[in-house]
Amino acid sequence: MPAVSSSSSAAAPDTVLVVDFGAQYAQLIARRVREARVYSEIVPSTMPVDEMLAKNPAAIILSGGPSSVYAEGAPSLDRALFEAGVPVFGMCYGFQLMATTLGGTVDDNGAREYGRTPLTVSKSGSTLFEGTPAEQSVWMSHGDACSAAPEGFTVTASTDVVPVAAFENDEKKLYGVQYHPEVMHSTHGQQVLEHFLYRGAGIEPSWTTGSVIDEQVEAIRAQVGDKRAICGLSGGVDSAVAAALVQKAIGSQLTCVYVDHGLMRKGETEQVEKDFVAATGANLKVVDASERFLTALAGVSDPETKRKIIGREFIRVFEQAQLEILQEDGPEVAFLVQGTLYPDIVESGGGTGTANIKSHHNVGGLPDDIEFELVEPLRQLFKDEVRMVGQELGLPAEIVQRQPFPGPGLGIRIVGEVTKDRLDLLREADAIAREELTAAGLDSEIWQCPVVLLADVRSVGVQGDGRTYGHPIVLRPVSSEDAMTADWTRMPYDVLARISTRITNEVADVNRVVLDVTSKPPGTIEWE
Repeated sequence: MPAVSSSSSAAAPDTVLVVDFGAQYAQLIARRVREARVYSEIVPSTMPVDEMLAKNPAAIILSGGPSSVYAEGAPSLDRALFEAGVPVFGMCYGFQLMATTLGGTVDDNGAREYGRTPLTVSKSGSTLFEGTPAEQSVWMSHGDACSAAPEGFTVTASTDVVPVAAFENDEKKLYGVQYHPEVMHSTHGQQVLEHFLYRGAGIEPSWTTGSVIDEQVEAIRAQVGDKRAICGLSGGVDSAVAAALVQKAIGSQLTCVYVDHGLMRKGETEQVEKDFVAATGANLKVVDASERFLTALAGVSDPETKRKIIGREFIRVFEQAQLEILQEDGPEVAFLVQGTLYPDIVESGGGTGTANIKSHHNVGGLPDDIEFELVEPLRQLFKDEVRMVGQELGLPAEIVQRQPFPGPGLGIRIVGEVTKDRLDLLREADAIAREELTAAGLDSEIWQCPVVLLADVRSVGVQGDGRTYGHPIVLRPVSSEDAMTADWTRMPYDVLARISTRITNEVADVNRVVLDVTSKPPGTIEWE
């Protein structure tokens, strides 16, 4: 695992670089490599080859992408990458780019394939395909096709319309497939990927959560030195694991600051005070800033503005906490610990040329005049990896398995202005939904279930034989592995009915409960 700073020039030992050509699956490739117990990092296709090689990667994977290799301005690669002796695996666009760069033929011959496609393996004992069936289903997404492999390559698979669907060059350790092995629809995709890593590149699967902890503890100690740090503890798994990791590294040099911004769910402040301190023994300072946040959010409905306000106020509260902590004896408080994850970086436009989908309060929402140096030990991890680190650190299941909850809290689950009355209403509706999901045993099946108040929307209803004009509540149950993609969870109808009945009966001013059945993409998990 690399140090906290993202500017490090050298990658960790046995690091696989995933070169992103604008693929929707680049992050998924990196995850699949990590699932094979090999560490991976994503780099942009615009990075010069000499910089990639300077990271001393154990292997390089070229992702897919939306471009045609012949299109004007299409991403390209210096041929030197394929002559450096580093094992390379091209997927989809990366496969075609390898083919054309090395003298093969890729053309638009009308051989388009999208979705599940039968693949015929012509050399079953090859490095990539040994132990996989001769006929297998793969996930294709291409217009151009490779009709001739470069000199020195062996064609190892084809489809009905594409003569070169995979090729291999064991001597130069160069491999490629036309399809997407990283998606679950490619039935033997993970096996093929692991064959490249273990057999083609000769990498030993040794990356574990234990190694993450050891390397991050060392990096945190080097970064913080003898100074002190504060951590913004939100009650969620991300900040809790980040705090526990930093606590392990620097002990009493860390003070955790829990900001009760008035945007938390019912009972969460009490849970944080009890469970986290009991599990870690960390110093915890609780700051009641609810009035401050409500005042700052008054009259604001735009979601991006709300996120930025919440991010700004967090920092201001931390600065005040710093002044109070500075009155105590001890070294300077110079660092702020955050539970930033890799999906936060990607969605905030901090990935490899990705668009800014929305500002996260701890990434794109931070003010320019922040006075702290950030410590973000989880910024290269996905959510499930964070949970594994938390378990390894000994955090209780109540914290580690907690469903994700955004740092801005209920402030971004109210579509419209945030007021105390609206927060109280949403808190009650959310508590009912959580109670029923737990009672039904669905907590482990649902990644997250945001409960959203459409504050600026009202609809006609009938309650107590009278006409009502109340707010709708939206249930957003989703299933996901890492929050990069998600699908709505098919919950039992009887559970949905109980939640709807209880909310409309027990929560004032709500007369309608609706279900969000949108996947991600096109919709994000949170509404704002």
